[in-house]
Amino acid sequence: MELILSLFFVGGLCFIVIVLPLWLILHFARNKRAHRILAREDREELKILEERAEELDERVQNLEAILDRDVPRWRSSASHTE
Repeated sequence: MELILSLFFVGGLCFIVIVLPLWLILHFARNKRAHRILAREDREELKILEERAEELDERVQNLEAILDRDVPRWRSSASHTE
């Protein structure tokens, strides 16, 4: 009986000292790598969104230029309605 308890104790101790730390390290290393892959996809999507925002900004500037030319006081009338 004492032998069985000591084997369980030694086995549990080996698990806690050797297996558990390796398991945790490998688990978190794999998760970190997965997040990096997602981050790369997020960066690609962000680049697409940035290009779209630049296109929209250019459109707004063009529309403002048209309004400045056709309706010179549109800015002052717009600021009064806010």
